Amino acid sequence: MEIRWLEAFVAVAEELHFGRAAARLRLAQSPLSQTIRKLEKELGTTLFDRSTRSVALTPAGHAFLPHAHRVFEELELARQATRATDGVVYGTVSIGFSGALNHLTLPPLTRAVRQRYPDVTLSLTGRVMTRDGVEALEQGGLDIAFVGLPIGPSRVRTRMIGREPLGAVLPIDHPLANEAGIDLAGLAQDGFITTPAEAGSALQELAMQACVKAGFRPRIVQEITDPYMILTLVSAGVGVALMSSGISGILPSGAVFVPLRGEQTYLEHALAWLEDNPSPVLHAVLDVAAEVLPTP
Repeated sequence: MEIRWLEAFVAVAEELHFGRAAARLRLAQSPLSQTIRKLEKELGTTLFDRSTRSVALTPAGHAFLPHAHRVFEELELARQATRATDGVVYGTVSIGFSGALNHLTLPPLTRAVRQRYPDVTLSLTGRVMTRDGVEALEQGGLDIAFVGLPIGPSRVRTRMIGREPLGAVLPIDHPLANEAGIDLAGLAQDGFITTPAEAGSALQELAMQACVKAGFRPRIVQEITDPYMILTLVSAGVGVALMSSGISGILPSGAVFVPLRGEQTYLEHALAWLEDNPSPVLHAVLDVAAEVLPTP
């Protein structure tokens, strides 16, 4: 089995079109088809269902694809290891983050990594909620994720990098908008804007717990995955929201942040990664994170 056979298979599996895969590999379509047939003969099974109108992976193709990806991941790790012997940190680290909630933590990390390791490429994915981030780490889709604690049983390792109390984000014309602090129970009759419950957001879970502790179940009027869009909708008068105090510096002009009185509920920000991820560049980035984002 040759590496170019695997390259051909991955290209067709991702494009599901022999013409596009051939163009991606800068091959004619006929040699590409011949390469796939050689691979199928080597494996003794059919990897694609072909018709005049479509191409689809067979069950065997679906089973083979993650292993083919792993071959190229191992080759990249080997390439990084050879560069590391020269003292050069080189490679790609994929980072997932939620957006506005990480505006105080993501920029210091990315800036420090780029200054320290100019040969490291950071691949950033936004709107990643805690549950999705943990799943992506376990499946190899991300190297690092910004998450909220706790995350529950998992192979993922975490380190806390921030702790912020929850407060209320209110429209500027809300009756309580000018208060120095409010009781959460005072918002029991308001409509709330949150991330979807099924999105697995640590902030959403904490906000619901805080409301129940204050004696009411919030009436949800809008669900949206982007934290900054939540702030925008509050500014537009759609409802109120509970957010961590760190967002107070980036509010739209039509919204205000008001601290909550009484017992505080804290959002604990953390970095998460898979400890058995062998990538040398990942651990270099984690070392930088320990310097610029220390545990409070």
